[in-house]
Amino acid sequence: MRTTKHTPAFTMIELVFAIVVIGIIAIVAIPRYDRDLQQEAADTVLSYIRYTQQLALKDFREQTLNRTIGGVNRSASQWQRSFWKINFESCSDGGIYIGVGSDKDYQGDTDKSEAALDPSNGLPIWWINTSACKSGGDNTVSPNIFITKKFGVSSVSGAGSCAGIKHIGFDHMGRPHVSFSGSGTPDYSSYVSTSCIYTFTMSDGSTFGITIEPETGYSYISSQNDS
Repeated sequence: MRTTKHTPAFTMIELVFAIVVIGIIAIVAIPRYDRDLQQEAADTVLSYIRYTQQLALKDFREQTLNRTIGGVNRSASQWQRSFWKINFESCSDGGIYIGVGSDKDYQGDTDKSEAALDPSNGLPIWWINTSACKSGGDNTVSPNIFITKKFGVSSVSGAGSCAGIKHIGFDHMGRPHVSFSGSGTPDYSSYVSTSCIYTFTMSDGSTFGITIEPETGYSYISSQNDS
């Protein structure tokens, strides 16, 4: 009788996830000489967006049962609140930082314990917007997220489906969503139907854009379609 030998292997999602993680580590950890801060900033933001999407692809958030969290019953209809998302936030001193996490307790925000960990250092990709951040945080979170200190990013704005919105999330199929943190009914009304474009302004007045396409959630540097 012939027997079949099964060889352990990575799934496609695991392989892509590993590539994204390696990309983040390479961008933030390799020393650079003759630095192009605008390109570095664009590469970093893009890597974190892709990392957020990969976390969503690996984490099926749609819940079918009610859950009791912290002694409070959270309806199954609230699972849409917990999409993995990335924020581009302003601090109390005008600095800009990146946050990545999932509101797993359905409280409407993402706390430090719910934040993703930076693959390059194992620290939370998280900060609180009522605190200062131009100096680079307090050493308990990833220093790579403070893009004002690290690259000189002075502001960020959204256009298209993300007009006036400084966050974007992804469902388990990788599709982009906005304005879902207060959802009480998961009707997919937060689904992005047209491209999101985030424009980042540097301290010298130059800008770069990141585009996130609907349906696939494919993201790229706006001036570099093959990025």
